[in-house]
Amino acid sequence: MTVLILTCEQDVTADMVVAELDGTGVPVVRLDPADLPGPVALSGEYVRGGFHGHLSVGGRLVSMGGLRSVWVRRPGVPATHAAEPSDWLTQESAQALYGMLRSTDARWMNHPDAARRARHKPWQLHLAQRSGLPVPATLITTFPQAARDFAGRFPDLVVKPVSGAHPQEPPRAVPTSRVAPGTDFTAVAYGPTLLQRRVAKRADIRLTCVGDRIFAARKAVAPDADPDEVDVRFAVSDALWHAVDAPSSVAAGVRSYLREAGLAYGAFDFAEDAEGMWWFLECNQSGQFGFVQIESGQPIAAALADWLAAPLRPGSLPNGSRTWAIEGH
Repeated sequence: MTVLILTCEQDVTADMVVAELDGTGVPVVRLDPADLPGPVALSGEYVRGGFHGHLSVGGRLVSMGGLRSVWVRRPGVPATHAAEPSDWLTQESAQALYGMLRSTDARWMNHPDAARRARHKPWQLHLAQRSGLPVPATLITTFPQAARDFAGRFPDLVVKPVSGAHPQEPPRAVPTSRVAPGTDFTAVAYGPTLLQRRVAKRADIRLTCVGDRIFAARKAVAPDADPDEVDVRFAVSDALWHAVDAPSSVAAGVRSYLREAGLAYGAFDFAEDAEGMWWFLECNQSGQFGFVQIESGQPIAAALADWLAAPLRPGSLPNGSRTWAIEGH
């Protein structure tokens, strides 16, 4: 049975997993939905109570019934590369591709419905609290007075986007920034603003969860680091990521989080404070792991390849919806 990877052409993280899968002998098909229609073609029929579908990628014909897993890594928007792209063609192509793939028994990493819900940061914070993960005091508001009152209770704040990357092409990361003392907050009225108590951190934590396997890595913050450099993605540092063991309470919390979210993969960001507490910041359901693997030596790509290639057995979630478990895991 075949592993299907949905991602763009330039994706080093996917390359690492494909290299691992090549060593297992499991067939792999990689495609970018942006190439549908065109280099990617599809066909599916629903006849006499059954579904039969096929994908054509680079001249290779693949039966959808023969898919064991689908990894939704970093797919392009369907029909983006079409000769005459349009919003209508994008919707038609997306409905056809993802609707047919939903008609198969393949396991998803991650299912599009679960992934879409998991992107909502307010819901992430709520789910982290329910899962027992410590969450810094947070306010999302368009009320300037609410922001002022919150700043009065928590004078040291950061501000971050509610939705993540800015929707330009290519997407631009918007850094988390420290809020200056005496900020008026009048501009809060013009758009939802996320304010959060700044964690005076001694380290950043990236915890990557693949199925039930957890890979935690720690990057120390220098004692003399600029306190205004709150976003690890933009901070100047010579420190490397090192593998560490996740506290048992955190491990239990992230497993509960993923189980309730219906996710098979998640990249969690935590801030470690002076007392060693790991504070939940966010979970990226399709986050990168290559930089962590390279520096820490953790076999994350191999774990992901194992999950995608593993034999399947039917099972069920507590809510009765159908899923698939991995033999021997």
